[in-house]
Amino acid sequence: MTRLIAAWALILAWGLTLPGAADAAGGLVRAKNFQADARDAARRQVPILVLFTSPACHYCDRVKREYLTPMHQDPAYRDRVIIREVTMGAATPLTDFDGTATTEAAFALSHKVSMVPTVKVLDTRGNDAGEAIVGLLIPDYYFGYLEAAIDEGVRKVRGE
Repeated sequence: MTRLIAAWALILAWGLTLPGAADAAGGLVRAKNFQADARDAARRQVPILVLFTSPACHYCDRVKREYLTPMHQDPAYRDRVIIREVTMGAATPLTDFDGTATTEAAFALSHKVSMVPTVKVLDTRGNDAGEAIVGLLIPDYYFGYLEAAIDEGVRKVRGE
């Protein structure tokens, strides 16, 4: 019996090292407390990038998988941006930038997001730091759009 348990433990541990398991564990951080994120962003002098998604949106999945999750996992971006995800229509509780309790759905509405995926780069007060990126646009240039939006957000937060 002990051998069987040990064998299953080994199989489970091996399974957790597979790329799919690592990707699931290393995905984007769900927005929970923008007030705390804003304090951290102000201390680090970086903007906050928010990806607005919906569960049935395959373009949202692609933006997360091909662009934002790799950015989130790349140590070079930790000095440039905080990345969060908000689900449109979700009743999940969320603390807004001013400390008020809200939901992901209400937060998306307050930021006038009506299509997904939408990426907004916000300053440390929750104000737009540039133009929103709505849709996937041209996939070959999407990384460039994200880079430009982050650069603009960094300039605004740092007062450059």
